[in-house]
Amino acid sequence: MKSNTKRTLSIYWRSVLKYRTAFCVSVASIVSAALLSVTIPIFFKSFFDLLAGGGPRDVVAKGLIANLMIIAVIEMLQWGLWRVGTFTTSHFQSQIMADLSNQCYAYLQCHSFGFFDNSFVGSLVKRIKWFSNAFEDISDRVMWNLLPLTTNITFIVIVLASRNASLAVVVVSWMALFIAVNTIFTAFKMRYDLERTKTETESTGFLADTMTNHGTVRLFNGYEREVSAFAVITDKVRRLRKLTWNLDNIFEAGQGFLVVVLEIGIFYVAIGLWKRGILTLGDFVLIQAYLIQIFMRVWDFGRMMRHIFERLADASEMTEILSTQHEIRDARDAKVLSVTEGKIEFIDVDFFYHKTRNILKRFNLTIAPREHVALIGPSGAGKTTVVKLLLRMHDIAGGKILIDGQRITQVTQESLWRAASLVPQDPILFHRSLVENIRYGKPDATDAEVIEAAKSANCHEFISSFPDGYATFVGERGVKLSGGERQRVAIARAILRNAPILVLDEATSSLDSESERLIQEALATLMSGKTVIVIAHRLSTIKKMDRIVVMDGGRVVEEGTHGSLTKQKTSLYKELWLLQAGGFIV
Repeated sequence: MKSNTKRTLSIYWRSVLKYRTAFCVSVASIVSAALLSVTIPIFFKSFFDLLAGGGPRDVVAKGLIANLMIIAVIEMLQWGLWRVGTFTTSHFQSQIMADLSNQCYAYLQCHSFGFFDNSFVGSLVKRIKWFSNAFEDISDRVMWNLLPLTTNITFIVIVLASRNASLAVVVVSWMALFIAVNTIFTAFKMRYDLERTKTETESTGFLADTMTNHGTVRLFNGYEREVSAFAVITDKVRRLRKLTWNLDNIFEAGQGFLVVVLEIGIFYVAIGLWKRGILTLGDFVLIQAYLIQIFMRVWDFGRMMRHIFERLADASEMTEILSTQHEIRDARDAKVLSVTEGKIEFIDVDFFYHKTRNILKRFNLTIAPREHVALIGPSGAGKTTVVKLLLRMHDIAGGKILIDGQRITQVTQESLWRAASLVPQDPILFHRSLVENIRYGKPDATDAEVIEAAKSANCHEFISSFPDGYATFVGERGVKLSGGERQRVAIARAILRNAPILVLDEATSSLDSESERLIQEALATLMSGKTVIVIAHRLSTIKKMDRIVVMDGGRVVEEGTHGSLTKQKTSLYKELWLLQAGGFIV
């Protein structure tokens, strides 16, 4: 926790330094205003000393009015300084919160595909939000509570010491005791705050997971199970909240006792000094005014410190992500990938998801420029893994992958992805309009180009049937469209992108026979002049491929054309073909 706290504060401080001018103006304004608030009781001391001192009323009245005028000027100056502080703080805080959100989002997006596979989306969203919100809370507490408190106490001690050292000793001793008790208590409570934060994150992740799988929950009669499981998590959160709140209540009771001790103790000392003729009536007014200021500032000191540490605990989860190096990074001297032909080579590639789950072992495959290759085989053979490694969704454990002789680990990831178009088995769309989803493949495409791509992918007709046409929003993850419609939109996006390498991962699996026929015609045009890798279980979609590569157990076991493989007496491809032709697999 300590290292995460330091890293969090370091990130926040670097962000503050970007707006150092506004920050310095704000600090100077708040400190000056706090100083002025401490000077006002000095003039009230003089005010009451004049009242108690006797003398001609006209002379005393003039002195009283002079003091009031000075107090009025100080009050107005203080009011103006507080306003300067509020506006400048609002300026740099809002800027920094935006910067932090952008920084978190940008860094998070650069994490690997595997990182997102192992994380709850809801938890990640919460972490970004809490990180920037934590800065706001911590900044507010420091600027509007801790800074004025430090300024006030320092100046109060100086003023009281000028009247008598005993008064200053009482305040300093009390503050030392108060801060020590707060520090010990805050450290004790922190473990429970961290546990509460962790449990609340689990609760958020559980919510995101079950909401995403809402249909599965209902259709598989999981309602009671999920409600009960969520109740267990929320009960744990409830118990931790109750514990932390009760700890706060206990501390506030002790804090109230310390306040009484200070008030009685300092006035006891003051009475002794008054008996000796050292203090005047005005001094009692001064002490009371300062006690009120101290109590106003320190009453929430413990809560403020605990609140700061709670917010640091909230932010620590995002700090942990920001402190985690990206699993897959560009090489320091990475070049931009240049695809002139589209030749792809897998040379002695080793890969495993876990040490005990080996997927590819010394895998070799060469795809000629503009060759159309189909990868087939039983589930778990490694077909999709080959594509993921080509797109560098994961890094290989050994060997190398080349595109036109360039190792993909030595080129920038952006240029690698720019050279490829992927149509996945289950495409997920943005909750944006259809035109935005298709144009994502080519951000500067015209409306005419988008429509042409949609026609080629056989989705223009169903898009035109919507009341809002291409402006129709598709819902989160594209849920307002059928599986086949989502897939055709994804194909339109790939057509518009027109990259030299095309990857189709079960791209027609969700289409009916007629749509598949039309898509196959569109794909024939799309694939022209490109290096194409097709993964398919429906073997009817790959009969016209230049080469069919059959995989099993993470290695190539057969390869050839449809005709040559079906003519063999025994082959895995022939078995799969006959099985599908016989109607056992659709």
